[in-house]
Amino acid sequence: MPIPSDGQAVVLAVVVTYRPDVAATSRLLGSLAAQVQGLVVVDNGSDPDVRARLAEAVELVGGALVALPENLGIGAAQNVGTEHARQAGATHVLFSDQDSLPAPDMVAQLWAGFERAAAQGVRTGAVGPLPVDDRDETATLLFEPRRWGPRRAPVPDDPSALVPVAFLLASGCLVPLEVLDEVGPMRADWFIDHVDLEWGLRARRAGYALFGVVGARLGHQLGDRLAKVPGRRREVHIHSPLRNYYMARNTLLLVRSGLMPVAWRVGYVAWIVKYSAYYVLAVAPRGRRVRELSAGLRDGVLGRAGRRRSS
Repeated sequence: MPIPSDGQAVVLAVVVTYRPDVAATSRLLGSLAAQVQGLVVVDNGSDPDVRARLAEAVELVGGALVALPENLGIGAAQNVGTEHARQAGATHVLFSDQDSLPAPDMVAQLWAGFERAAAQGVRTGAVGPLPVDDRDETATLLFEPRRWGPRRAPVPDDPSALVPVAFLLASGCLVPLEVLDEVGPMRADWFIDHVDLEWGLRARRAGYALFGVVGARLGHQLGDRLAKVPGRRREVHIHSPLRNYYMARNTLLLVRSGLMPVAWRVGYVAWIVKYSAYYVLAVAPRGRRVRELSAGLRDGVLGRAGRRRSS
């Protein structure tokens, strides 16, 4: 379906899966395959029966499947997919999670947004869609830089608008390979959580701007479910106890990274304290969450990364 008009750029989608709902992932693959010039699924150690059905879905859309022997995390899988894209002759990578569903024109809108930014002389590192959680369609997931850290950005009505952001969620993010070459790959040793944020901060430090493209729409779910918090206007995304570990650890690793101004470091420390208190006090199973959060905070302070092997 070639999206680019210059006949030179080649967009390859990199979809990372782990024990996916194959029916839902098949819808994602069908939508992406109609919008890009190549597609690879990097499966992070799913069970053999799931992987077999996934392989059939990938074959139906003419994509490639890279089967990793175990769950190596989101960053490692994205890096594997990026290398596959490079070997396939791609110029741009479009990252996607397994639980997203792009609008039929999402990639075309992203490409048009990238070209608008380039026409303004802006050194653009990546563009992303407007991700919307269908469980709460008012909760758009674009974040602009503020004094104490990224905060939800106001979204203009104009579909051609570009929203400058502090980082982009990985799912739906369109990145030139030459930018990945300069900024560097995703942090595989962080496994999951804040991997996209950390890469976005590196890209901005390297002098690149990041934009959300309002007219590019992506259905995307964060967390296992949403929950109301007294005194808070927006619902919060609830994650598993294991994700509590990675969120706590990687938040402190991010604070230690040297990529953020002092005010952001203070803001993130305050946030992880509130995050931990909420989960310990309000979300079952509390005992498991205490153990995971404590381990994550400990490992973050000690600078330990990698996969959590025991809990």
